[in-house]
Amino acid sequence: MRVTLVFSPACRVTVEAALDLPNGSTVATALITSRWRERFALDAGNDLTFGIWNHPATLQTLLKPDDRVEIYRPLSVDPKRARRERFHKQGAKAAGLFATRRPGAKPGY
Repeated sequence: MRVTLVFSPACRVTVEAALDLPNGSTVATALITSRWRERFALDAGNDLTFGIWNHPATLQTLLKPDDRVEIYRPLSVDPKRARRERFHKQGAKAAGLFATRRPGAKPGY
């Protein structure tokens, strides 16, 4: 069966590989077959999570033909914190849904 393995080792970098695996293979089998553990230094200590077509999966999850196995690395910055910092940097006048208003319009409309 053919399976696609996808990983992003760094920001804006994506690595993809197509694997031919026997029926009854798991996510762990795909990871071992791809040899990405050695290539990208992937191990249990990296807090990696896995998904199949954006649905959570474990190393023991059985694969089906044409599955897309995704390896997720931990976030380096909390998205809420990044948005908050961006907002403070831009200022309240230049950010948000109602940042651009027509002349004479009330605030918030």
